[in-house]
Amino acid sequence: MAEEQLEKMGALQVDKIVHHHQGWRLITCMWLHAGVFHILANMLSLIIVGIRIEREFGFVKFGVLYVISGLGGSILSALFERSSISVGASGAVFGLLGGMLSELFMNRTIYTNIAGHVLGLVAIVIINLGLGILPHVDNFAHIGGFLSGFLLGFVLLIRPQHGWVSQKYMPPGFSSDSVKPKYKAYQCILWVVSLVLLITGFTVGLVLLFREFDGNKHCSWCHYLSCVPTSRWSCDSQPSYCLNFYNVDGCCGS
Repeated sequence: MAEEQLEKMGALQVDKIVHHHQGWRLITCMWLHAGVFHILANMLSLIIVGIRIEREFGFVKFGVLYVISGLGGSILSALFERSSISVGASGAVFGLLGGMLSELFMNRTIYTNIAGHVLGLVAIVIINLGLGILPHVDNFAHIGGFLSGFLLGFVLLIRPQHGWVSQKYMPPGFSSDSVKPKYKAYQCILWVVSLVLLITGFTVGLVLLFREFDGNKHCSWCHYLSCVPTSRWSCDSQPSYCLNFYNVDGCCGS
């Protein structure tokens, strides 16, 4: 799809957001795609990654995790990718991966072989972020989405600890004093800390965005997180989207 069409339909463009009061682009960009292959790759990734979260935690928590992660990806992208437009949903898909990872840490008492699950997820994330250094890939959206989803997963995807019994399922005469508390102390601490970090991060990010903060001026090497120039390609500003790899990848910077 042509850059002009994407811009008219709501692609992420910093100038429009800051100077034309079009903050809605931070949301709409995650629903746009650059072509048929792009949207098919994203939908496949979304099905593979999202189906487990939606099945176990419901569509409301899944939807909140998806949209907030996409928003986090858009904000970080806007702070660094200031000269190009960006479309796609993989910031949100990376947020689902982040949520799956934090859910494993948060609810580790109910899982067996947690190390294997964590290593598998970390490997998938590293592979996909590694592909983000290719040109025209908005890796900042991937990173922002992943971090947002990781923190939000501690808030939304908390489960009662193993062995907890709800009072309505207790037999008559059973003493509630012998029942384990619903959540462990570390779960409560992680919940509070993650919520504070999430709110702080979004607030600071939005304030910096509307104050026209350019992350590349304050971090001389950060642009390498999104594109590393080689003899085979350059990193000139172009519409940003992505090609991700592996069976649970997402495509494109939102």
